Amino acid sequence: MKFRHMFALFVLVTVSLSIFTSGTVMAQSTLQKVMEERGLTEKDVLAAAKTYVPTGGRDDYVVFSSGGQSGHLIVYGIPSMRILKYVAVFTPEPWQGYGFDDESKAILAQGRIMGKDITYGDTHHPAISETDGDYDGRYLFINDKANPRIGVIDLHDFETKQIVANPFFRSAHGGCFVTPNTEYVMEASQYAAPYSHDFVPLEKFNDEYRGGLTYWKFNRETGRIEAENSFTFEMPPYSQDLSDAGKGPSYGWGFNNSFCSERYVGGIGRGRPPFEAGCSSKDTDFLHITNWKKAEELVAAGKVTKVNGAYLITMEQAIQEELMYLVPEPKSPHGCDVTPDGKFIIVSGKLDSHAWVYSYEKIMQAIADKNFEGYDPYGLPIIALHDALERSVNVGLGPLHTQFDSEDGVCYTSIYVDSQITKWNYRTGKILDTIPIHYNVGHLMTMEGDSKTPDGKYLVALNKLSIDRFNPVGPLHPQNHQLIDIRGSQMQLLYDMPLPLGEPHYAVAIRADKLHPVINYRTGWNSRNDERSPHRSRAGRERTVRNGNRVDIYGTLIRSHINPEIIEVTEGDVVSIHLTNLERAQDEVHGFAMYGQNIQLSIEPGKTASATFTADKAGIYPYYCTEFCSALHLEMQGYLLVQPKGYKAAEIQIEDGTKYTKEDYEAQVATNIATQDVINQVVGFITSHNYQDFATVVALVEDATDQLGFADEVKAKSEAAAAEGDYQNAMLWANQWWQYQVKTADLGLRAKTFLEQNGAVKIK
Repeated sequence: MKFRHMFALFVLVTVSLSIFTSGTVMAQSTLQKVMEERGLTEKDVLAAAKTYVPTGGRDDYVVFSSGGQSGHLIVYGIPSMRILKYVAVFTPEPWQGYGFDDESKAILAQGRIMGKDITYGDTHHPAISETDGDYDGRYLFINDKANPRIGVIDLHDFETKQIVANPFFRSAHGGCFVTPNTEYVMEASQYAAPYSHDFVPLEKFNDEYRGGLTYWKFNRETGRIEAENSFTFEMPPYSQDLSDAGKGPSYGWGFNNSFCSERYVGGIGRGRPPFEAGCSSKDTDFLHITNWKKAEELVAAGKVTKVNGAYLITMEQAIQEELMYLVPEPKSPHGCDVTPDGKFIIVSGKLDSHAWVYSYEKIMQAIADKNFEGYDPYGLPIIALHDALERSVNVGLGPLHTQFDSEDGVCYTSIYVDSQITKWNYRTGKILDTIPIHYNVGHLMTMEGDSKTPDGKYLVALNKLSIDRFNPVGPLHPQNHQLIDIRGSQMQLLYDMPLPLGEPHYAVAIRADKLHPVINYRTGWNSRNDERSPHRSRAGRERTVRNGNRVDIYGTLIRSHINPEIIEVTEGDVVSIHLTNLERAQDEVHGFAMYGQNIQLSIEPGKTASATFTADKAGIYPYYCTEFCSALHLEMQGYLLVQPKGYKAAEIQIEDGTKYTKEDYEAQVATNIATQDVINQVVGFITSHNYQDFATVVALVEDATDQLGFADEVKAKSEAAAAEGDYQNAMLWANQWWQYQVKTADLGLRAKTFLEQNGAVKIK
């Protein structure tokens, strides 16, 4: 029986890994040998087969994880757990040129706090835009807890397009969460503070410090938040936390929880017990319930006034207009999750062992009947717990966050203290399974688990500690994201993934086929504003424009040179270098770095990016392409010459280090002719197939055509120089002619390979 089981396992695994061939036993013995050498069990190998994505394969899901203290987003695939990209949001990131080119500096400047540039962010909770409660893959939002801001990322190119700063809050953990059609992005404050920018002593905490919840208005057409049409609910000086928007029957309502509703202000230095002592003494805190749909109508009707330049619904107005209510919840809660059908809200308390399931229907009935057990110190009506609660389920010590399965009623809750995931049914209250986690899990995520139609399949535990799971790398350990298979009745741990970039707090996963990012931009594109750049340039139209002490250089990048290759300015000039990537082929990115000026640009195909600086010291400043873009990448270079004021150029000519003869020229021409024969063969193959059906190949062909056009231009220059007996320049131009041919051939061969691998059909 054991042998038969092993044989079946070998067949399954080796087929999955494409190493088992029919009619042979070699793969079995090879796999057995690998298992023995590596000390692997059958369970290990099966887990590996479940996560393996073959070479050239794609993942089923794409995950967007917060990057914590890095200020970035982290993108990776499931089930492979391969990191795909870091998306820069609140923090400069040189690989992408973010915070180094003028265009992205303008985005970061939108996030200034009290006029100061803030180049640090603590990202916490990403949210994908939704249509009718389902992820649509258009936009993504992420908050900064340390400096309450929201970043807007357009998923057509995975770039940050906008940052908005909250005019009221001083911290904001509870963001981002979107309403079902992305009408609004919810952002709740964390630590209470005065709404003014003035000093207010802590002795006035109860009277003048406030929490709040902002509904940022999002315009799907422009892909931008409209701060002028957004509004904020003033809330008591409790510490508001996570939120969620109602859906289905609960559409139009928002829910967010709180902690420290005791309103305690600690101060060890003042001889008082610390915050944690006073902020955890009550048995319950408050779930806040807000009617954003009715609030929206009041704003549109002009019935809400502006404070700090933004609409503010005061608690007095919220009470009068019946917009906000409270319900007791377990102490120190974290998760606040609306079920896929919109009928229930699940809240867990970190200092409790239960997940509390609230009924939206019961809450609405209590509101309709004005059945309140009392009012908080600020006059907000409190719905009695027994009038709102559907059930309370003991899920383990320290529950935090709940996500949902595709199976109706099934959900998963992260258990911090017990270091486990609990699978249970919120309709019946039955515990279905538990699995240990390593260690102290915070948030968790199922596939499309925040939407109205979760996919289930996989779950990721975002753990706060990794301790002994990975190779030691010093006192600061990576975070640990653990992939769990939830397709069966029992959960199975598949993979540990170290994440060494900040402390990721929350993540969201979307089906990969819902994402449709571009592979290049229209030539001369400002990717941050999504419009043609006024600084764009084209081949042959590069130029330098001087206006007083300002110098603008309009240049281009293409394999394998930067044009211009020499820039001359005077000490004290303000210099702006505008570079357009002329490539259209996929992944043909160019970079631009310069000595001593803090410049590093990433210029994707079609993009125009700029860098502005003051040339405040005379000297020589080399620049070069930072992306290995071609065989002659290292030759893609140039010099910025900052001349002293009053400098007069020397009357001497540059002398070439190598002299060329007629024989050198003729040998190079022979090489060029042979190279053209290769190009013609490749062109013949491509044009004899249906290459126009493949967008990737079309872009390659367009770039190859450009390169061949450049080759024709310099060929003419080479022949003209040779006709005059100037074999020095004839040889150099002939070599440039060949360089363009090589790049043409490179593009053509890539196109040919793509057609062969993707089933192109020969045209008869």
